[in-house]
Amino acid sequence: MSSPPLRTKESKIPKILHPSTLTKKLQSKLPAAIVPQKENIYTIPNILTFSRIIASPFIGYAILHDQHALALGLFAYAGVSDALDGWIARRWKLQTVVGTVIDPMADKMLMTVLVVALGMKGLLPVWLAVLILGRDVALAISAIYYRWISLPPPKTMARYWDFSLPSAEVRPTLISKFNTFLQLGLMGLTTVAPVVTAVDFSQSLTVLQYIVATTTVWSGASYVFSKDAVKILTQPESKKEKEVVVEEEEGKKKEL
Repeated sequence: MSSPPLRTKESKIPKILHPSTLTKKLQSKLPAAIVPQKENIYTIPNILTFSRIIASPFIGYAILHDQHALALGLFAYAGVSDALDGWIARRWKLQTVVGTVIDPMADKMLMTVLVVALGMKGLLPVWLAVLILGRDVALAISAIYYRWISLPPPKTMARYWDFSLPSAEVRPTLISKFNTFLQLGLMGLTTVAPVVTAVDFSQSLTVLQYIVATTTVWSGASYVFSKDAVKILTQPESKKEKEVVVEEEEGKKKEL
């Protein structure tokens, strides 16, 4: 009669799953809509958008140092690249969630630099500069808030700045698009005026300044009252999601 096999010391040690395997097993229990998915952010439209962000400080520098021809050339590049990245994204279906965030961000950064630089040079009324900047600051604070509350758990600063993790999608309202167009038109005409000195743009600039002031206030209010301006892409943490997170934490404790 053979004796039962001896249990070695190693056999008493429970089999420990690798953390990545454990995470995959637990994530498989979650609904597909809850598991955050990464997207490719290194597309041509996004690169063009980033180039506009980089060009913005140089435009401001050129204006402050009275290099208006250079400022006008860089501003023209920003306008062309803005139209081009949108066309490429639609033509080859390269739209990304991060693109919906950084594209208006690039426009706002360019607008902010132009407003500050032109205001400091006395080419733009101070009251209008304060109005435009105040609206943009309020929208920026709102964007930071929505990004944080919509970020899938765990909420860390590293994940917050990882824009390949989409959490909220910004959808500009119609009046906001129109306002951006008018603001850029005003900034462009104000930048052209010191270069083309043979033409008097003073009356046209005054009329356009009051129109932009009106649309700026209107567009700011549209983000407050529109339900479709911001779309949260991640669902609130459900009961099942909480159970899986707890199970994962317990599994990690067992590994230790």
